[in-house]
Formats: sequence, structure tokens, C-alpha cells
Amino acid sequence: MRASSLAWMLALAFLAGCAAKPLVPYSTETPPLVLLPAAAAGVGDGRARFREIFCAILQTRQQTVPDYRPCEEALTRVGTEPPGTGKPADLGPAHRPLVAMVVPGIGFNCFAPWLSPPDAVGRHLRQFGYDGGMLSVDALSSSTHNARQIRDAVMATPLDPAGPRLVLIGYSKGAPDILEALVNYPEILGRVAAVVSAAGAVGGSPLANDAEQYQADLLQHFPGSSCQPGDGGGVMSLRPAIRKAWLAAHPLPAGPRYYSLVTFPEPGRISSILTSSHDKLAQIDPRNDSQMLFYDQVIPGSTLLAYVNADHWALAVPIARTRTTVAALFVTQNAYPREALSEALLRYIDEELAKPAR
Repeated sequence: MRASSLAWMLALAFLAGCAAKPLVPYSTETPPLVLLPAAAAGVGDGRARFREIFCAILQTRQQTVPDYRPCEEALTRVGTEPPGTGKPADLGPAHRPLVAMVVPGIGFNCFAPWLSPPDAVGRHLRQFGYDGGMLSVDALSSSTHNARQIRDAVMATPLDPAGPRLVLIGYSKGAPDILEALVNYPEILGRVAAVVSAAGAVGGSPLANDAEQYQADLLQHFPGSSCQPGDGGGVMSLRPAIRKAWLAAHPLPAGPRYYSLVTFPEPGRISSILTSSHDKLAQIDPRNDSQMLFYDQVIPGSTLLAYVNADHWALAVPIARTRTTVAALFVTQNAYPREALSEALLRYIDEELAKPAR
């Protein structure tokens, strides 16, 4: 427990940062910005249909999916949500054998050996003809560096004569890693059916303004870690000024469909170890998941699928399933029906691919 406690202290030091500097420092080195309603920014609203599919899965599989929650507790209603279609959700075999490839966030490969996550999501998806797994990238390197690794992994997958079937899911920093790969390596576009930001750092995180790379490098001291410092650009890639300047200079290519899953937890759904970073971000906006503001998680021009009632770790890092003591003491709100959410995501995309692109 001593080594694990030290590891968590190091992680928290990085995630929360130091308190000396403002979260958003004064600067004129930024592209012109404006905060608009999603529809006015070209973001489609797919929440109603996604909710229908997700709720049907939760209701049907409540005895078999881990960490079951009633649908109204699993998703957060924000503003006025459009009415549902009334169509039943098809929960039978997949129409397209979609493969979800998750690009993880900063530091994941440093603590993955300690976490030892089970392949629960992949096993669940394979029951229905889908598949899923992790796409490994450098834990501490820049998005530009990791984009090349994503390119190589995508190009190594065989082409499907029936059409693209890869769904690239960017969790946290994994989202900008994927977006840079799409722009820098257009040869992968014909292999990618869809791209999803899952609590993605699309617009960066103000917490990165108050953090330094050496703090991220402390993650190398997790028990069992063998991750390397890489090019040392991980934290820089998460800074809002960097991300927003990149978005301004790089329109996203046509081809893949773009989707956004946004974490928007109720205050009581923040794990105790994450409350300090949540409160710090609340100086800007209390609508945050402890690492990301809710509006910085949306890919420009994407379809908004859901506001998920989970903090940043609960969405994708199953700590409570393998580290029960740590969960009981620190990661107190980690349970979430990730298998059901992942199935709903692929079923929604499967359904959408039968329609003309928006």
C-alpha cells in the first residue's frame, strides 16, 4: 500500500498542479475565440437518439452489465434535450463489424501495469459482432509525436472491402493525438469510419497551464511502470492556447464521422481525490469533470451524443474494479456502466453509417 499511496500522491500533484499561477494567464497570443451554443458552432445534437439506445441497453442488460445505473442517473440532462425518435433500439447482431480503438490519456501507460485493467469492454462488444481494444501511444509525449504512432497502428490494420470500420476513440489527451493524426497523415482517412472525443482534451485543459512536464514525468514512478519520458511534450500539448491555435490552423478533414461524448458530472459524482482539481477548475466554470471544462471536450462540427454523469476517471479508467482499497479511500465515484456505454456508442455509429453524412 505504501508504494501505491506514493504513486497516487504523485499523480494528484500532477493533476491538481500548483496554486501559484492563474489557470488562464493573460495573453494576446491566441486566435480569436467565442463561446456559442453548440448548434451555432456547427455541432449536431444526437442526444435524443443516443439516450434511446443507451437506455434500452441499460434496461435490457441491467442484470449482466457491471456498475448498472438507471438511465436518468447515467446521463446528465443539459438545457433542452430534443425529443426522442420513438424508434426501438436494435440490440441484435452488429450490422457492421466496427472496431473501437481507444487512444488513452496522458500517463496511462505509466500506471496501466499497476491498474491491470481487464478487457471487459472488449469481451462485451465481441458478443454482438463488434470489437474493441487499446491503441498504445507514448504516455508522456506530445500529440504530434503520438499522431505518428496512431498512423502506424491504423495502417497496420487490414482494409475491409466493405468499407471503413475503425472507430478511433480519444480519451482525454487521446483526442488531440487522434485529430493531429487525421490532419498529418491523410492516408489513414479511408480506414477510419468515425472519430469520438470521450472526455477529450479537444480545447485543452486550463490545469495544464499550471503544470510542468516534470510533474507528468513523476508518473514514471508508479509501481511496475516502464513508461519513458518520450519527447517531453505531453503537458504542452494539453495547454488551451496550444490546442485552440492548432484547431484554428487545421480544419478537420472530411471522411470520418465526428462525435463527442462529454463528461458533465453532478457535484456528488466527483471522486474525493479529484475534488481539489474540480474546485480549481470551478474558478473558471463549475461544469467540469475534474480535468476538463464541459465545452472544451467537443470536436468542432461533430455530433454531440451525450453528457455523461461521471467524472474524468470514471468514464474510462476502471480503478474500482481492480484496486478496491484505493477506490474505497480515494476514487470514491469510479463505478460507471462503461460496457453499456461503449455498446451504445457503436450501435449509434452503426445506425448512423447507414445514412448520408451530415
